[in-house]
Amino acid sequence: MKVILDLKITHSECVGAGCVLLQAKPLEGRLPECQPGQFAQLRVDAPNVLLRRPISIHDVEDDTISFLVQVVGDGTRWLGELKPGDTLNAVLPLGHGFTVYAEETDGDVLLIGGGVGVAPLLYLGKKLKAKGIQPTFLLGARSRAQLLRLDAFRQVGRVLVTTEDGSEGEQGFVTQHSIWAGESRFSMIYTCGPGPMMKAVARLAVERGLDCEASLENRMACGVGACLCCVEELADGHNHCVCTEGPVFNIQELNWR
Repeated sequence: MKVILDLKITHSECVGAGCVLLQAKPLEGRLPECQPGQFAQLRVDAPNVLLRRPISIHDVEDDTISFLVQVVGDGTRWLGELKPGDTLNAVLPLGHGFTVYAEETDGDVLLIGGGVGVAPLLYLGKKLKAKGIQPTFLLGARSRAQLLRLDAFRQVGRVLVTTEDGSEGEQGFVTQHSIWAGESRFSMIYTCGPGPMMKAVARLAVERGLDCEASLENRMACGVGACLCCVEELADGHNHCVCTEGPVFNIQELNWR
């Protein structure tokens, strides 16, 4: 159930690549139950900014919620300048998140993220690990400087890295990592990041007969399916609101063929 609540910022930290980690707790009451892959609409009290900003839920621990904010404009710049003690109004949780299995699967799971698209994968990895499912993270970026929160991911599972310039991990894209060579032991793939990356991951999943879920990053304004600016044509030939029916979809639902 989504709620509107005021959060108190408890921690703000620049984590590189123009991104800020925000952690916050409710001023009153408790956080509603949030699922990995869901997001929040955060109010921005800045001049000339009318709309809330949709930000993925990065992590939830006890009553602390975390957001990874990439500063790209006036709205996210305002969010990135919040300091401990400041108040942030949020509507959450919104959208349909990743599938978290109720029990162990016949193999590990692979979580693939690119750039700031790694944001929802940390909380997902924690949820999977709590179910006895071992997550492997495959994280990609242009360079070492743009890799985000590797230490936090390493506390949850195995971390593999690719960078386009070869400054960290294997050189190339996530779809070129050596883990794809030979027999796959993975039973499921989850991905979030740039569209071309996720489409390439989806093709590899189909080739290997693996189930795969992708979190779309369509531009969202309202977050509740009213403005229709985030619609995506799915495999059924109809337009669907990503903010309410997604942002997470099984790739079989997507018109990516």
